[in-house]
Amino acid sequence: MAPHALPVLPALPSVAGALRAVESLLLSSGQRTARRNAWTAVLEDRRRAKDRVETQHVLEAVSDRSSQAT
Repeated sequence: MAPHALPVLPALPSVAGALRAVESLLLSSGQRTARRNAWTAVLEDRRRAKDRVETQHVLEAVSDRSSQAT
């Protein structure tokens, strides 16, 4: 072993992991589940909104192309 080898330190927990640990200390099980479900719903709403915007852009592009062809 090299004389100047540094000791191996354990990995630090991620921010998300630390927040989950604090959450588990502060909230009861039902509140944690409700909060997690609410966040999942927020993410799903964002995904649907993004899909709507993309669909609108595609429909507008197709509409512009068909109106130019006539």
